[in-house]
Amino acid sequence: MKIIEKTFNVQTGEETITERDETAQEQTEREAAEAKFAAQEAEAAAKETAKAAAEGKLAALGLTTNDLRALNL
Repeated sequence: MKIIEKTFNVQTGEETITERDETAQEQTEREAAEAKFAAQEAEAAAKETAKAAAEGKLAALGLTTNDLRALNL
């Protein structure tokens, strides 16, 4: 993956743009961050699916989550 770095010298007003390949360490860190993000997204989707299923079961019984809270379950 290409990395684009931009530096700005405030004294001269000169802006330098450099394009380079990422290092092995940067690649490892990026891949780890992507994997962590994917795991968090999958966990959030699983929680949302479980919540929707539970609400569907409650609706079939004619109950709401507020009804369960009132019963302290």
